[in-house]
Amino acid sequence: MSGKFYLHCLLLFHALLLTACEKEPQVEMPPPQTLTQEANGYYCLMTVAYHDGPKGHIILTDNKVHWFASIRDTISFTLSPEEPRNIAAIYVNDMSNASWENPGDDNWIDARKAWYVIASNRAGGMGSAEAVPFLTKAKAEEFTLKYGGIIKTFDTIPKNYILKPQIK
Repeated sequence: MSGKFYLHCLLLFHALLLTACEKEPQVEMPPPQTLTQEANGYYCLMTVAYHDGPKGHIILTDNKVHWFASIRDTISFTLSPEEPRNIAAIYVNDMSNASWENPGDDNWIDARKAWYVIASNRAGGMGSAEAVPFLTKAKAEEFTLKYGGIIKTFDTIPKNYILKPQIK
C-alpha cells in the first residue's frame, strides 16, 4: 500500500467521521399561541380558559395545537406512548406574577426551561394536584414559602406525580 493511498484513505475516514458527528440542524420552535375561548382541553374537552391555575399547550410539527387545562395534563401528553412524538414546542403559563384565577392568554414560557413546584397545597385546573411553572427558580422558591411544595425541572418531575391521580 502506497503512502499516498494510505493518506487518501485516512483523510476520507476523517471526513466521514466528522460528517457522522455533526448534529442535526436545530428546528426553530414555533411561537406560543394565544389562549382563546374556543380552546378546548385535549383530554377533558372543556373550555380551557374557564379553569383556574396554570395551563399549557403543545404544538406539533404539523402545526396542530393541543390545549390543556392543567400542567399535569400537558406533561402527561409527553409521557404517554399513545400520543404523537412530533412535538415542536411545549408552552406553560409563567405563574411568577400571574393570578391563579386568570394566568393570562399570552403568558407563556418554554415548558422545558421552566421551574416547577410540585406537591404544593394549590389545586390545578381540574381540582387535582398541580405542577406549577415559573420562569425562574427564585420565583418558584417564593411560591414554596407561601404554598409549600418541592422544586423540580421538567426532566426531574417524577412520572408517578404526573401520571397517578393526585386529588387535593
